[in-house]
Amino acid sequence: MSLSHPPSPRVELARAKVNLALHITGQRSDGYHLLESLVVFPQIGDRIALEPSEKLELVLEGPFARDLEGPDEDNLILKAVRSFADRANLPCPDIRLTLTKRLPVSSGIGGGSSDAATTLRLLEDFTETYLPEEDLHALALSLGADVPVCLIPEPQIMRGIGDELATGPELPACGMVLVNPKAAVSTPDVFRSMTRRDNPPLPPLPESFDTLAQLTGYLKSCRNDMQDAAMQLCGGIGDVLSVLEADSRIDLARMSGSGATCFGLCKREHAAEIERSLRADHPEWWIASGPLS
Repeated sequence: MSLSHPPSPRVELARAKVNLALHITGQRSDGYHLLESLVVFPQIGDRIALEPSEKLELVLEGPFARDLEGPDEDNLILKAVRSFADRANLPCPDIRLTLTKRLPVSSGIGGGSSDAATTLRLLEDFTETYLPEEDLHALALSLGADVPVCLIPEPQIMRGIGDELATGPELPACGMVLVNPKAAVSTPDVFRSMTRRDNPPLPPLPESFDTLAQLTGYLKSCRNDMQDAAMQLCGGIGDVLSVLEADSRIDLARMSGSGATCFGLCKREHAAEIERSLRADHPEWWIASGPLS
């Protein structure tokens, strides 16, 4: 008699959300900042596995798991499960979610938002219940301003407070290195430290960038309007950018989001060797690399 094997867990990469450019264009009367940003999702991220269980449970593992310890009701993944069940008019599913936390917490690359968005996609497949696109978007937005953009981990343009999304340009094959000086930066503190909030928007974007040189040429006409304020709050950001900018294999270096993670764009074949040399020189930093597509 053959023994039946339990189904394999559904596994997905919750990709880091990287702001290649981030322009702060104004501030609403309720305090929310208006922005324009070109966002991409490299093959670098947390790992989420979903499998049936006897109850709803979340298992945390990986190098940054301890940074997430706290009350369950505050965890964005569990909020996503309960909110999805409520919105889909389903009982709360009995599942075990295993989060392998590889991305540093509060680091400007949307790790928690991507975890929540990836959980929503896994839940749709697991329950075979697919919400209408606008319902899924509203559910994601209720979890956080950066969750909707993470539902589709492809190049996108964010506007408004991050809730207005448009398909981004096609990108050339290239690599990305992410570096964090193992420092957390408070987004509200960065906003408070900014001297200007009415900066020019992104220059017009083409439908595609055919080469890395075209992409970096465009990005050099853009900014991260939070970078200077973040560097004043966290000296490690300047240290990272100096090292990345000094590496001739890196075509462009900039901070992502409100920091402290910075990225370097490079040819795809250079990414892993840049990561190795950075690790050798700076074992105190968090470093990861991968293709951009």
